[in-house]
Amino acid sequence: MSPPPSPATEHSINNDLEGNLRGIRSRIRACCGKYGRDPDSVRLVAVGKQHPAERIAALAALGQRDFGENYLQEAGRKMDWCHDQAPGAANDLAWHFIGHVQSRKCRDIAERFHWVHTVDSVKVATRLNQHRGDRRLNVLIQVNIDDEPTKSGVRVDQVQDLADMVSTLSNLHLRGLMIIPRARDTFAQQREAFARCRQLQDSLIREGLALDELSMGMTADMEAAIAEGATMVRIGTALFGPRPPSA
Repeated sequence: MSPPPSPATEHSINNDLEGNLRGIRSRIRACCGKYGRDPDSVRLVAVGKQHPAERIAALAALGQRDFGENYLQEAGRKMDWCHDQAPGAANDLAWHFIGHVQSRKCRDIAERFHWVHTVDSVKVATRLNQHRGDRRLNVLIQVNIDDEPTKSGVRVDQVQDLADMVSTLSNLHLRGLMIIPRARDTFAQQREAFARCRQLQDSLIREGLALDELSMGMTADMEAAIAEGATMVRIGTALFGPRPPSA
């Protein structure tokens, strides 16, 4: 196990985090200005995958409130650490589960997270609903927008049926859609993928579903996502830097 960083190193890392956060917020504001969006309509979700809880706390101290995690066990350790170190501040954080949801982990995900971006089946939705309790869980349906066999998500032609079903579950609040498109070569191609997701959500709204969130866009394609209506962008490396090597 690696030794903890020295105070000087930790200070340098925290300075980097502050600069990175300022830079990402500036990029979001600039993109919103360019495409006629209200900057407050785009939520920054800081993705802390494989980064220690101390980095989460440092960003929280700078005003960041939304944090995304891919793995339940790792997220749980960070939540517990933040609560033990600063219980008041920890209660103000919103935790987003953005990894693949395994049905056997639905109980813990439903109990610990505020948002789940990756609902992709009736089974997962039903189990999250069963274990949530009396506080509605904000959920998004993950769409496999490019129909890639190696990616999670429901097919485009199955979204309406799943959305109709999820909207009937009393402990879930269906908020919208989430996508992770394949990498594109050009900005125009990036926009096209995000536009299809926005149009899909618009069609669900016309069918009577009250949806208000689009989780799409990461560091490499954030501008295209904001141009096409993203309300959440999921940013990891541009905030935290490269992921540390596995222990």
